[in-house]
Amino acid sequence: MQEMNEQTALGDFGSKEFRYAGITSRFFKRDGKFVVRTDGPDGKLADYEIKYTFGVAPLQQYLIELPGGRLQALGIAWDARSKEQGGQRWFHLYPKEHVTYRDELHWTKPAQNWNFMCAECHSTNLMKHYDPAQRRYATTWSEVNVSCEACHGPGSNHIAWANKSPGWKSLESSKGLPIEYTERKGTTWTIDPTSGNARRNAPRMGRIEIEACARCHARRSLLSEDYVHGRPLMDTHLPALLTAGLYYPDGQIQGEVYEYGSFLQSKMFHAGVTCSDCHDPHSLKLRAGNADSICLNCHAQDRYASEKHHFHQAGSRGASCVECHMPATTYMIVHARRDHSLRIPRPDLSVALSTPNACTKCHADKPASWAAEQVKTWYGKTPQGYQAYATTLDAARRGHPAAPRWLAALAADPSAPAIAQTTALRELARYVSPQSLPPLERALDSTEPMVRAAALEALAGFPQDARTRLVPRFLSDPVRAVRSAATLDLADVPASALGATQQAARAAALEEYVASQRSANGERPESHLNLALLYQRQGGTAEAETAYRDAIALDPAFVPAYVNLADLYRSLGRDDDGELILQEVLARAPSSAPLQHTWGLLKVRQHRYDEALKALAAAATLAPENDRYAYVYAVALRDTGKRRQAIAVLEGALRRNPVNREVLIALTRFLAEAGDRQAAAAHARDLIALEPEDSALRELLAQVETSEARATR
Repeated sequence: MQEMNEQTALGDFGSKEFRYAGITSRFFKRDGKFVVRTDGPDGKLADYEIKYTFGVAPLQQYLIELPGGRLQALGIAWDARSKEQGGQRWFHLYPKEHVTYRDELHWTKPAQNWNFMCAECHSTNLMKHYDPAQRRYATTWSEVNVSCEACHGPGSNHIAWANKSPGWKSLESSKGLPIEYTERKGTTWTIDPTSGNARRNAPRMGRIEIEACARCHARRSLLSEDYVHGRPLMDTHLPALLTAGLYYPDGQIQGEVYEYGSFLQSKMFHAGVTCSDCHDPHSLKLRAGNADSICLNCHAQDRYASEKHHFHQAGSRGASCVECHMPATTYMIVHARRDHSLRIPRPDLSVALSTPNACTKCHADKPASWAAEQVKTWYGKTPQGYQAYATTLDAARRGHPAAPRWLAALAADPSAPAIAQTTALRELARYVSPQSLPPLERALDSTEPMVRAAALEALAGFPQDARTRLVPRFLSDPVRAVRSAATLDLADVPASALGATQQAARAAALEEYVASQRSANGERPESHLNLALLYQRQGGTAEAETAYRDAIALDPAFVPAYVNLADLYRSLGRDDDGELILQEVLARAPSSAPLQHTWGLLKVRQHRYDEALKALAAAATLAPENDRYAYVYAVALRDTGKRRQAIAVLEGALRRNPVNREVLIALTRFLAEAGDRQAAAAHARDLIALEPEDSALRELLAQVETSEARATR
């Protein structure tokens, strides 16, 4: 991040025009200032001064100041690449979408706000200083760009040591730095001649360096601005897990997730590799001339840089380590970023699960099945690799009957990366049963904060006696994210069920959680949604309503607040108020599937079935990947006498996802009711094939077969 001037501006401000979504924006200079004439918050053209540049290569964005101390990132960026590479042009970051001033992706909206979305990672000692009463920022920084202190902490003592100021000798051991990165100190890597892979001379002790990098190189949310160098990452930040939309089920990057979540999945991380083994954090360059040279520092060249290993011509893309093991995905139109999970290509998983693979990224004209067969021919087998959880996470996303059992096994697998175990625990939260409790209990003893926090989150739906037995000790956990999860677990537990010490710990943890939501994220509707859910769990319906209203006031297009507020009104017998709040947001977001689904359920309760079916159909159409919407729509059709239409909806959902338990059971029952018992029995057998140990499914088949036999007689 830099102040905008002749030296820092890379874009062409020579009265250049750019047309997008019916708007012609113009970039020019006036009185020595850099200006863009573009559509503002009201959709009208106006002149805006560019205050700061953001980025250098391969693109540069521009920040505009709006009232309330807000800096907003313009959606039109400059392609800083050479002309030969297709650069030196203005382009829009959402070229395939029609982003107008009403859209949440417009540069004037919260999603493009620098203070919250970008600032912490691009400046040093950034403090947002958001005033919730005034709804304005007074953001400060020590340096506008990333400086030494961003990673090493306050440097005054280091300067005193360097200048040999009075008392400097007491700083000699640390050189006056508040934090030392010692993970690589005294470390050597020696290549084992048998495997061709390097081994560390001693295990890596701690991960201070990796978590310091992760503060900015992770997809994460903020828990607290009270960052202390050297403290665990999850004391102030909550990393994203391997969730749909962010990662493919095998853990490959999908959304813009940066590097940390991928690296945690890698065999390299678990072997003791740190970020600075490969990257020089001061020069911002690789420690060797190119990426493949880095790999061959630890992997024997005669073994791995050989056609016997990669089966491609030397010098080709297929012979490159990183092209196969760190394939790149392009974000922001021109920014290619490599997947840091360092995985073995698995085209066989592409065949089974439709995940991408490095082979067909190059051989785009070939199917994944061709690549899978080629790999098997080369190696005499299908290499499995280190990441072995794709089938389980895919099953969880699809609602596979075996998902709870497989998730429990992954959560308990000590050989699995902690981020995969954590994701399994988070998914297990949907399956509250006596069978899912033991893996959660075991996970609570993990040394990994993310595992403990996820286990606690999953416990939130369990009966009170289980929570009061397992959770209270975590109210004083050394890591804030774990304390927060424990707080929410126990928020609704009566004081009489806790001892005096536990009550005091809960009060302190609750105060910390509320303060975190209000101070760290008070400008975001999500934080007020979190507070509303807390108050609702505590029985504070008035406080919850206020918090939902606060979220809506901050962002009138924030759909989850409307949906949850309408549901709160439903629980209070105030569906008329829920109808008003949903009508308000439907006018703004008619294409929101969750809104249409909620509106449809409201109309069902009001016995206005034609309107209900219309809305439920819209939800199922807008989000065809959501099997739940199709299921609810089908049930509504069946309950209103439209059984054949209901069966057609379920059959459509089944074609998209053949393993969803809920859809298969409903289809089995509806077909049996319609007299097509043979088809019903076939689906019941499909269910049993997916989960042969489930006695309930065998009972379902027996019911269908019995009714079929009776019908035959």
